[in-house]
Amino acid sequence: MRHNKHHASLGVTVEHRRAMMSNLAAALITHGRIQTTLTKAKALRPFIEKVITKAKQAAAKTDPKDALHLRRLAHSDVRDETALTLLFNEKHKEFTNRSGGYTRIYKLGQQRLGDAAELALIEFVKADDVGYKKSKGKKAPKAKKAKAPKAEAAPEAAPAAEAPQAEGEAKG
Repeated sequence: MRHNKHHASLGVTVEHRRAMMSNLAAALITHGRIQTTLTKAKALRPFIEKVITKAKQAAAKTDPKDALHLRRLAHSDVRDETALTLLFNEKHKEFTNRSGGYTRIYKLGQQRLGDAAELALIEFVKADDVGYKKSKGKKAPKAKKAKAPKAEAAPEAAPAAEAPQAEGEAKG
């Protein structure tokens, strides 16, 4: 049974997947953006966001032993010491004002030649990037149609639309 297994298996063993996520996360931290398959990018997003959260929490701690503990927890996930040093010393400052959503995935619309896997680009979101607003529930234009001033404008436009039709019928 597959109870409580909420991650992409990626068709590899557990050890291979952990090593792959560690290597992808280290590459993303050092380069800022990487190109990979869409499924790997979707699997990497929650993995790297948890590591970034640990780096932010470590920066907020006043006690050095608490910060060291969080750094060691992150090191168990991302096994590249230079990437972790870069993240914990410099890159975590980019995300201090963000409460989540540190990465963005772009679908490239291309397929890899060997296996036709869909390619994607995963990158860090800039600190000043506001993104876009998602619509919630009903759309706003439907609510605007119910207003009275627009209803008055519609009858004025209706006779103008009827007049050309009447002329066209007279010619025929």
